[in-house]
Amino acid sequence: MPATLPRPELRKAALALLQKDDAAAKAAATRTLFADRDALALDTRTVLEPSAPLPGRPARPLLVPALQVPQRSRGTREGRAALLHAIAHIEFNAINLALDAIWRFAGLPAAYYRDWLQVAGEEALHFTMLREHLLSLGCDYGDFAAHDGLWAMTAKTAHDPLARMALVPRTLEARGLDATPPLQKKFAQAGDARAVEILGVILRDEIGHVAIGNRWYRFLCERDGLDPVALYPQLAERYEAPKPRPPFNLTAREAAGFTAQELAQLTGS
Repeated sequence: MPATLPRPELRKAALALLQKDDAAAKAAATRTLFADRDALALDTRTVLEPSAPLPGRPARPLLVPALQVPQRSRGTREGRAALLHAIAHIEFNAINLALDAIWRFAGLPAAYYRDWLQVAGEEALHFTMLREHLLSLGCDYGDFAAHDGLWAMTAKTAHDPLARMALVPRTLEARGLDATPPLQKKFAQAGDARAVEILGVILRDEIGHVAIGNRWYRFLCERDGLDPVALYPQLAERYEAPKPRPPFNLTAREAAGFTAQELAQLTGS
């Protein structure tokens, strides 16, 4: 009988994908990894080391400070493309942060790694849909300058899964829950039904992603004997996390697992 080939291991595969430079290839391979999830082995204990700088990214887009990203009129085709590009860049970074959450933190329950693989696969789908829509407008990912705030916080919290869960999915990604409905209105006013549809998929999935962040933040707090509500503002101050600004999508945030106490902390009520 032929020898049985060893099954690919999830955390090693996630690290290999994170190091990929080509954005479209990274998204496609991440979607394949998620589709093949039942065939993957999982080693939760081994401490892995990257063999290349993280994250792998294409030469373009040009990365600039957030305030230096050019603003364009949303009423023009180029303006719509620039806004779509900004969202696609967020989704590309979200693929990277999900892959990073898988490989970086050893010793967590198997369900943690499966959850973040789901996030990676869905973020890859979002990026793919946005890029395809950009192509239909005569543009591509990389054609506009972008900023790197999402990955910057991922790097700041590289040593601590508790801080990562608190400040990336529950803070930066949760801002997308607030921002998406107004963006849908802008695209609807511009007559871009496909963008509205894509953003609807993203909002649906991001509720689940923020819920995953909430789940593992609370798990880690409980493991370490910490109060999640009292701890959060301390972490936000320590890591200089951006302060969420209204209006808040409280319905989506509640669906993502924020408690009434946390929502009151958010709104100052």
